[in-house]
Amino acid sequence: MSSRNIPADKINLRLILVSGKTKEFLFSPSDSAGDIAQTVFDNWPEDWAAEAVPKAEVLRLIYQGRFLHCNVTLGALVLPLGKTTVMHLVPRDNLPEPNSQDQRQKSKSGSRRCCAATCCIL
Repeated sequence: MSSRNIPADKINLRLILVSGKTKEFLFSPSDSAGDIAQTVFDNWPEDWAAEAVPKAEVLRLIYQGRFLHCNVTLGALVLPLGKTTVMHLVPRDNLPEPNSQDQRQKSKSGSRRCCAATCCIL
């Protein structure tokens, strides 16, 4: 879709809104989902005016069907450098609870994800 050259040390994110509109932004592996939301909010594309949000904090990224918490970095997702990765960008105040039905189904099937970003409150 895009013919621009992507620097070898950057990740090109193609963000898709619910409306289907897309825009591409360049980020570093050290950028977090929260940084990305703030950058997109600060540089809101003119053709996205109808989907404008009141503050960056309501913007959430979805990658491979999962909401990303604001402190997850692109590097932690092991995204390829110099390439384009597609994510969805949605306005949402809260993330789903980790103990939702999706989590229960995962534990029933016995599948485990190797992710160090899991929090457990005892």
